Amino acid sequence: MAIGAAALALPVAGRSWAAQAEAVRYGGSAWLGHYPAWLAIQAGYFKAENLEVGWESFGTTSARVSALLSGNIDMAVTAAPAALAVMSRGSRHFAIIGVPENFGRVEGLIVRSQVARLEDLKGKKVGVTFASSAHLLVLNLLDQAGLKAGKDVTVLNVPAPELPAAFQSGQIDAAAAWTPQFNAIRAMPDAKVLVDDTSFSLYKEYGVTPGPDVLVARRAFLDKNPEAVKRFLKAYFRANEQLKTQPDATVAALTELTKLLAADQLEMVKGADWYTAAEQGALLAPGSKYIDGLQKLAEMMVRYDQIDKAPPVREWVDAAYL
Repeated sequence: MAIGAAALALPVAGRSWAAQAEAVRYGGSAWLGHYPAWLAIQAGYFKAENLEVGWESFGTTSARVSALLSGNIDMAVTAAPAALAVMSRGSRHFAIIGVPENFGRVEGLIVRSQVARLEDLKGKKVGVTFASSAHLLVLNLLDQAGLKAGKDVTVLNVPAPELPAAFQSGQIDAAAAWTPQFNAIRAMPDAKVLVDDTSFSLYKEYGVTPGPDVLVARRAFLDKNPEAVKRFLKAYFRANEQLKTQPDATVAALTELTKLLAADQLEMVKGADWYTAAEQGALLAPGSKYIDGLQKLAEMMVRYDQIDKAPPVREWVDAAYL
């Protein structure tokens, strides 16, 4: 259901003003990559830019991407692998227009205390959600350690919400997860984080995690509403600046979305590195290491049979609205 949270609280005069605002349909969820858009709605940052941003929640990334491609929403944040998969099929209906954050410190591989290094996973069972960023992380880590999935290590497909119970019960010896499951598992007795996304091979060279979030928009919307997109990004990165510099001040608004306890919510915000508007140019510029990293990520996905071919990622990047 679409929610115009800012408009709902407006007095009559405000409603009249908001009706003249340009509408933007955003697809989100409770995942931290959507915090900037939610915060910008709740704090009135979009309203200040004469935008009426509606929020529609999606339970899965695939549903959100499908809604974007079909024109049911205008903008969304999605994991880059999902965007790369659509690119690999030749769709030109969207563009990457921003990078919200880096959540590499709240995704990783959690093991039992006796496991000291990746090589110690030989003969053990690792649980991970297949076709996810954590799955790419596991495959890459095993490569780095000279281990083969299915031969040296049993890699099991476990839905993300079920990973804590599987680890706690001993069904798996290690779990690759992202927050909030990552936080829940690492807090268990006899559990420790062996590595996080900063050990991913592409992070070391390009600063790219296995499943970085990207802000995407429909090409048709960009072409028709360039000034509205610029104002959207201004408000969006105003929210990012607050997440980065005043995390405590964002908790009350965000818990309305996530239903987390305040302390857990603050930990989530502080666990990510929030990119500012000033950093976007360097991230998305032609020749940037970050876009080179996304290209390498696409090539890695081909190698791990996640997609059939690697698209030329730069052709889907548009920094003209920053």
